[in-house]
Amino acid sequence: MSKPPILVFAYHDVGYECLSLLIERRENIIAVITHDDNPNEQIWFKSVKDLARRNNILTFTPQTVNTPDWIGRVRAWNPQIIFSFYYRNMITEDILNIPRLGAFNMHGSLLPRYRGRVPINWAVLHGEKETGVTLHYMVKSADAGDIVDQELIPIFADDTAQDVFSKAVKAARIVLERQIDDLITRTAPRLKQDESQATYFGGRTPEDGRIDWTQGVEKIYNLIRAVTHPYPGAFTDVHGKRLFIWWARPLKDTGAKPGQVLSVRPLRIATGSGSLEILKLQWNGMNEEDAAAGTHGLKKEEILGGSERFLS
Repeated sequence: MSKPPILVFAYHDVGYECLSLLIERRENIIAVITHDDNPNEQIWFKSVKDLARRNNILTFTPQTVNTPDWIGRVRAWNPQIIFSFYYRNMITEDILNIPRLGAFNMHGSLLPRYRGRVPINWAVLHGEKETGVTLHYMVKSADAGDIVDQELIPIFADDTAQDVFSKAVKAARIVLERQIDDLITRTAPRLKQDESQATYFGGRTPEDGRIDWTQGVEKIYNLIRAVTHPYPGAFTDVHGKRLFIWWARPLKDTGAKPGQVLSVRPLRIATGSGSLEILKLQWNGMNEEDAAAGTHGLKKEEILGGSERFLS
């Protein structure tokens, strides 16, 4: 039996891993639609475009596919399955309704929780102990379609968002490999999402990394974990300069004013409850350094940061 033609929308490491699986299985991939890398973004992940072109797959990077020209092109290709693996743009219903076997998205959370953008960063920021990936049918509303399969992944207390994302990449491959044959034969599960349990979060910007020292130490620590490398980082303002905190350790004892420097060796900062021992830091425009190396221009009892913007 001939394999059904598949159209793949993909980007980032999840896109790379899932496309790799389809290539290894010799699936009938008629084209890959991906993104050109943004020159203003730190590109730390593998290139879907390079993978597709190395395997002689037609590859396109349109700004949008939601145009009459692109809708007509996809109709002419007549894909029987559409996959979206961490593709960043919404896809019009006119395209989603084309494939006879369905259009499916791989999302980085256990839906219906954490619909929307950067779900792994949000899960870490909120101190979740677990998250996962979900393969689901694509519908007009983002991340709201029926669930095909999920894979749970743990989040440990010292995991960064990148650590969790690495687990999600492996989990995504597991789910796709587990369901691909049943998707082709239309025997895969289809479970409606419980809308009463749905949560939605939008994208984040570098400014959302500003530390609010009045918050509890666990919330601040979770923010650091959620936006440390390769993301833009958590920061505070000191002496009119920006200080990035790349890693820290939460402590319980405090009693001082939030943001107050309790000691410089080790570097400890009071929070709304508890304190934070800073381990890795970086002044804007300078090299990252170990906080144990010196005082870094900070003085005991001075107050860090302001309250003009707090994290979401």
